[in-house]
This record gives sequence, C-alpha cells and structure tokens, in this order.
Amino acid sequence: MYERKIPVDLDCPLRLTISLIDSKWKSCILDELRHRPMRPSELHKTFPEATPRVLDLQLKELVEDGLVGKTIYPELPPRSEYFITELGSTLIPIIDAMIEWGERNREVFLRKYGSE
Repeated sequence: MYERKIPVDLDCPLRLTISLIDSKWKSCILDELRHRPMRPSELHKTFPEATPRVLDLQLKELVEDGLVGKTIYPELPPRSEYFITELGSTLIPIIDAMIEWGERNREVFLRKYGSE
C-alpha cells in the first residue's frame, strides 16, 4: 500500500489544508482538472517541468485524499482519466485566491527575483 512521505497534519485546520496541497504541483493539478478530466499523459504535457515520477506520486496522493478521482476504462490498451471530486472542488476558491494574490503581487517579486 502507498504511504505518504509527509504525514497529514491534523492538529490545525490551516496545517491540514496546507498538508493536502503542500507540493508544487497539487494545486496546479487541481486547477487544471477543474476544467475537464485529463489523461495522465495530458497532465504530463501540461507540466513538462515536473518529472513524471513526482507528478504520478502527487496524483496518487490526491486520489488517496479523495480530492481527485481516477477512472480506468476496461479497454485495450488500458486508458485512465483523472477528475476533480466534489471534495476537491471545494478547494477551488482557495486556489482562485492564491492565483489572484499572485497576479496582484507579481511585480513585487519580479523586482525582487528578476525575470529569470
């Protein structure tokens, strides 16, 4: 059975939320899946800078946490799709707030870190 590298922190609601979307890619995956279900290969193409192993592990954690679902179609060759669950959809307002904050403050960090 799969075991998370970093355990979910249940002591504080804020830390609980952060521990469920703590990685660089989880909130990005949820943001993409809000629009439509996607096959694993589509997600890999959407995030080419993420290694396939990391993306697969984070998808697995999202599925284990019930934020994302996975449909496996009984056909040859096998095909699967990931989709955002009802529970995962409840995180979309948080992700939208993070996107808005990033857009509002982009210039501050462009000055600080350059355009790299």
